[in-house]
Amino acid sequence: MLALNKLNVTFNAGTVNEVHALKDCGLFLEEGDFVVVIGGNGSGKSTMLNSIAGTYMPDSGRMVLDNKDITFMPEHVRAKYVGRVFQDPMRGTAPDMTIEENLALAQRRGKMRSFRRGMKAAERAHFREILSHLDLGLEDRLSTRIGLLSGGQRQAITLLMATLEKPKILLLDEHTAALDPKTAAKVLEISVRLIEEGYLTTLMVTHNMADAITFGNRLVLMREGEVIFEATGQQKANLTVPELVDKFISAGVEVLV
Repeated sequence: MLALNKLNVTFNAGTVNEVHALKDCGLFLEEGDFVVVIGGNGSGKSTMLNSIAGTYMPDSGRMVLDNKDITFMPEHVRAKYVGRVFQDPMRGTAPDMTIEENLALAQRRGKMRSFRRGMKAAERAHFREILSHLDLGLEDRLSTRIGLLSGGQRQAITLLMATLEKPKILLLDEHTAALDPKTAAKVLEISVRLIEEGYLTTLMVTHNMADAITFGNRLVLMREGEVIFEATGQQKANLTVPELVDKFISAGVEVLV
């Protein structure tokens, strides 16, 4: 579903502040893969996701998504193929619009849009149904402005928006890091359910080693813009947090306690 082949991204090239964020980065995902990405600060995790989303254009290398070369495809064009949830709950939604208006925008992603006012009763009923599965009581608040919701509620709705029209790739960039532990666990639970139900090819960046081991079918460790370790199958199932910490240390990656 996704192939990154020798991807290079450099910031401030030719200056004293030059940073080679991705160095011949290679990663290949089959359809339905749920890959968890970990690494220290500055390892290239978010840069890789931003490159896939089209926020950053690579210096060299190639990106192929579902047999389509997207290497230099503009961000707004590839948006119809990419679902994304950011670390900041304030991003990913329009705060001055209502819940149902945000969901309606997401449902029309990549489609022709009209100036028709309002929405059909069937559409509203569908939104109410999918919101009820979140178990957050939002199905009765369709007319509430997104900006009035808590961070966890906003992230849950952003997840729905990112997956309402099945994306080719779902990018979760530390999407629970800004939430309190209880809310983070709830949002992660919703994430996993949506991924499994939709059979979504997913890349999830996290700093939480326990989550990295528990979730997904593959785990990759990045350092200085490269993938340096991968665990799959039984190797990942048998991996423990202390062993993962040892991998960090042996790779020269700073471990934050």
